[in-house]
Amino acid sequence: MNANHPEIKIRKAVAADSEKLWLLMKELAVFENYIESFVITPDIILESGFKKSPPDFYAIVAEDGDSLVGMLVYYFLPYTAQNRPSIYLKELFVDTNYRGQKIGEQLMNALRIEAEHNNCAQIKWTVAPWNESGKKFYERLGANENTEWLNYEWNISK
Repeated sequence: MNANHPEIKIRKAVAADSEKLWLLMKELAVFENYIESFVITPDIILESGFKKSPPDFYAIVAEDGDSLVGMLVYYFLPYTAQNRPSIYLKELFVDTNYRGQKIGEQLMNALRIEAEHNNCAQIKWTVAPWNESGKKFYERLGANENTEWLNYEWNISK
């Protein structure tokens, strides 16, 4: 439970959350400075995350009454060298008014349980190099920076 907001509920997202999930994704795009390339819509979230089978992504949310105040978006990497799946954490965001109240930690713990239930070998993610508070948060949880691999991307434009 959360001391400042005891009614915070951590749960898996459902289709009815699509609009509110989109608002949090949009806030994250502003925070991480990619809002100019953000093309996600509530309809895309509904279709890709809830109507498609299997879905492109899954989400865990933090709910305060009728509002979503945090989200964690992830997907599975089914094939790994360990012959066990991994989870890739794509997005973690907590509304600025709710930070410092262990909501991010609760979301990460829910993801850890999800990983254990799915026999995952690990959870992977990336952090922007400028996001010092994010790096400290993950280190507090016991995560380690992987310095053995470099991230590359190949942008394909139409």
